[in-house]
Amino acid sequence: MIPAVDALLKDIRNKRIAPVYLIHGDEPFYLDRIAEELEKVAVPVAERGFNQFVLFGKDTDAGAVLNYARRYPFMAERQLVLVKEAQQMNGINDKSTQTLFEDYALNPLSSTILMLCYVREDGKPALDERKAWVKAFGAKGKLLGIKKLYDNKIPDWVGEYCREQGAKVSPKACQLLADHIGNDLKRLAGEIDKILINLHVGEEISAATVERLVGISKEYNVFELQKALVQRDVVKANQIVDYFGRNPKDNPLVVILAQLFGYFSKVILVQASKDQTDKGLAPLLGVNPFFVKDYLTAARTFPLPKVASIINAIRRADARSKGIDSPTMNESDILRELVFEVLH
Repeated sequence: MIPAVDALLKDIRNKRIAPVYLIHGDEPFYLDRIAEELEKVAVPVAERGFNQFVLFGKDTDAGAVLNYARRYPFMAERQLVLVKEAQQMNGINDKSTQTLFEDYALNPLSSTILMLCYVREDGKPALDERKAWVKAFGAKGKLLGIKKLYDNKIPDWVGEYCREQGAKVSPKACQLLADHIGNDLKRLAGEIDKILINLHVGEEISAATVERLVGISKEYNVFELQKALVQRDVVKANQIVDYFGRNPKDNPLVVILAQLFGYFSKVILVQASKDQTDKGLAPLLGVNPFFVKDYLTAARTFPLPKVASIINAIRRADARSKGIDSPTMNESDILRELVFEVLH
């Protein structure tokens, strides 16, 4: 959990509620979670029909939102006005609209809770917290920006989410989910929830459980490819490449290359580190100590110049996958050539 998010959720659960909220960032999972928590406690269930309004940005504008915000609750202490996907609100980037929100945020109605959830969309700039209308929400209420987690933080997030649900999970299962799904927290949470439904009471989520319930091949995944490369198992590595070539939708080259790049980049860190203990290397690599031995094995298998050559080969493969240098090569051939370069 992100500390600032955790603190805000605790405040909401304890009914320490502000009159205005502006929650923004590029991690919709947490924006939705905060909004859901506020919906649970802001207005009693019996009063929600008249005093809880959930709007979507694409279907409304500032005038409509503020009309709701300025009305008084119907036979109740307070009302909730929640705007999801506020970045799509008509005129949200106009100075006049922003002034309207600034004026309201500085003088909010005490019986209204107004929350805007503003998701940064791909290719668009983040919300500028220096703007007057944005700062106004922070002055009178809660302003929180939430960034997407870095890839190396995802396994820890998986472990924490599982523990929140009361489930035990192995480090390998955390890593397998992170590598297979990536940093899409909504999808990760959905897959974990699906696993939990099918678990026996007290059963740990293991790598085998993930492979069985998420649909990851036990023999043919990027973990096994890394293992085959480190063991210099030519036959196994090429079997995995063949499998990936037959199932490109489940094994996109861009994901495989990113994982291999991350793996061999960590191998270089191991080779450069004076501390070769599990305890010393785990924080350096950003991995669970359980995995350190794998990187130590790879560091012994491939000398530093070879690892540097492998990383360059991965970069060339990535360029080729984008049509640079070899526009006629398909993804399977690109990966096959990369594996050959790693093993020879």
